[in-house]
Amino acid sequence: MPVAIITGASKGLGRALAGALAERGWDLVLDARAAPPLQEAAVALGGHGVRVRALPGDVADGAHRAALVAAARELGGVDLLVNNASALGAEPLVRLEELALDGLRRAFEVNAVAALGLVQEALPLLRQSPSGAVIGVSSDAAVEAYETWGGYGASKAALDHLSAVLAREEPGLRVWAVDPGDMGTDLYAAAVPDDNGPRPGPASVVPAFLGLLDGRPASGRYTAAALLEVAP
Repeated sequence: MPVAIITGASKGLGRALAGALAERGWDLVLDARAAPPLQEAAVALGGHGVRVRALPGDVADGAHRAALVAAARELGGVDLLVNNASALGAEPLVRLEELALDGLRRAFEVNAVAALGLVQEALPLLRQSPSGAVIGVSSDAAVEAYETWGGYGASKAALDHLSAVLAREEPGLRVWAVDPGDMGTDLYAAAVPDDNGPRPGPASVVPAFLGLLDGRPASGRYTAAALLEVAP
């Protein structure tokens, strides 16, 4: 069975994607900072008859990243790595003049540095897979200038650039940066708590990610909206 590592998998997009992969028979290594919801997710996903390893922890911790890859190795390797865990840098978001530098460092540490660290840890196993792929979950804030989204957007832009360079350096892999679009998630609620407008749930964009795995287009940056437009 193929094996995926998904960070930030206890809820939101990570949880929805894990569910879709479990339905397809993927074995999973899952990460989240909070243990109880992660364990609940693991139990539910295991109901699909797949093997699930749930490791609570912080992706900014190198020992935790090593443990995730070790768990995947025990399951047979790494075919897909999804860097989904994210930090906003401030909750709620604030203008750059108010953004604490420690918050900015945290956003870069989780969204870019830890993502690369996990790629480095998993790279030998990804290279061994006949269909090795890396997905970096991006944001439109990485390419558009929105007030208060500067720190988060800059960290996601860094992830996009790391993904683009990784694709050049590892032509045997697929490396996709994916902007899932506007979603109703806890992350967005923490970012802009006063915005109660209706938003689609994360499950609505999962077919875009599955389409990447099925079609294996060239490495690059994609939006879920564009991928869904061409989905069969």
